[in-house]
Amino acid sequence: MISQDTIVALATPSGAGAIAVIRVSGKDAIAICSPLFRSISGKELDKQKSHTIHLGHIVDGEKVLDEVLVSIFKGTNSYTGEPTIEISCHGSTYIQQEIIQLLLRKGCRMANAGEFTLRAFINGKLDLSQAEAVADLIASDSEASHQIAMQQMRGGFSNEIKKLRDELLNFASLIELELDFAEEDVEFADRAQFKGLISRITNVLKRLIDSFAVGNVIKNGIPVAIVGEPNVGKSTLLNALLNEERAIVSDIAGTTRDTIEDEINIGGIGFRFIDTAGIRDTKDVVESIGIQKTFEKIEQAQVVIYLMDSSQLTVDSLRVLKTEIGKIKNKYPQKPLIIVANKVDKLNNEQIKNLQSEIENIHLLSAKRNIGVEELQSKLLEFVNTGALRNNETIVTNTRHYDALLKALEEIQKVQYGLDSGLSGDLMAIDIRQALYHFGEITGEITSDDLLGNIFANFCIGK
Repeated sequence: MISQDTIVALATPSGAGAIAVIRVSGKDAIAICSPLFRSISGKELDKQKSHTIHLGHIVDGEKVLDEVLVSIFKGTNSYTGEPTIEISCHGSTYIQQEIIQLLLRKGCRMANAGEFTLRAFINGKLDLSQAEAVADLIASDSEASHQIAMQQMRGGFSNEIKKLRDELLNFASLIELELDFAEEDVEFADRAQFKGLISRITNVLKRLIDSFAVGNVIKNGIPVAIVGEPNVGKSTLLNALLNEERAIVSDIAGTTRDTIEDEINIGGIGFRFIDTAGIRDTKDVVESIGIQKTFEKIEQAQVVIYLMDSSQLTVDSLRVLKTEIGKIKNKYPQKPLIIVANKVDKLNNEQIKNLQSEIENIHLLSAKRNIGVEELQSKLLEFVNTGALRNNETIVTNTRHYDALLKALEEIQKVQYGLDSGLSGDLMAIDIRQALYHFGEITGEITSDDLLGNIFANFCIGK
């Protein structure tokens, strides 16, 4: 899965900028780079101490390519766990390519996606869940997703899993020892202590599995569908939430004929708002397709905002409105539904009181005048359980980890059944081994080339 080649890649984003960083890693990294670097002070690069930075020029024969800073990391004291050179050059795309092409001609090869982090994992600098957290950290676009990725990269999740695995492994070895003395009918593993451990492992696994519901929305954002009849101000509300003119606003009913999506950050959590076509009976073929998509988006959304035009409400329209809201509640009983009355700036106090008495927990706002928009954002945050995040608890965000935890819990429950039923140690040992296997899958103590290939293929080149 890992070669002994010396690899090179651009570690900073491609394109022109102030500076660029070119990373070289492998057993020959320093030997390849040293002849190409001409120090300002006349130092030889390969004779310098690790973790030092040197000013000089990258040269191709007598041709000077650029003035650079070179960082040197010797032995295993680097990100990858092997000799590494990082060249900070000027951010011209021409200079970047000239230096990389020179290094390729001198014996390097281009790094594959995620190969630097793969080498860090292979060389024991990171376990597998920490390596995956590197990709999550790069992709984090909110305070919450950044916090979770940092915790995982520091080993919070790994340490919790390793502790459980070590304790289970200790009892597993005692169970296995009993098998060697089966004829003597000896018990080395205290069954009472073992039951306590299995109970504790079960509780931790269930907590981690339950945390995935929160972790998944924090990592991927919470989809929120804005629905309602045509021309009630859905597009205006989307623009107010995003604080930009994202959607077309018009007095003509049915202007929005497709879904419009955009994402904003509220309280460190990403929310993906979906402005949908107005729901009404129509003979317009294009608008009908848009309405069909609206119901598809409601299916995908985790929260639904039902928007109404409070300035146009009559006794009859209010009755129809309650019927429509009831239909959505009946069809999607598990989805949080926020009923929002728009254009309340056009109502008097008595009309507002009547509206509040007719519809329970209705939220009042004026999207056009930006009244009540912040309060709506706060209401959306209430649907996200951020308590675990605030308490710095371990939160699972990775689907692969979630799947392994489910499988581990299934095996642990089999062990629990075996203890309760008085099964023999040889039968329980099979389930214990399987549970240990699934724990090992998470941290990378058990891996396959296919698994590693799938994980690191999603990394950017240069990381």
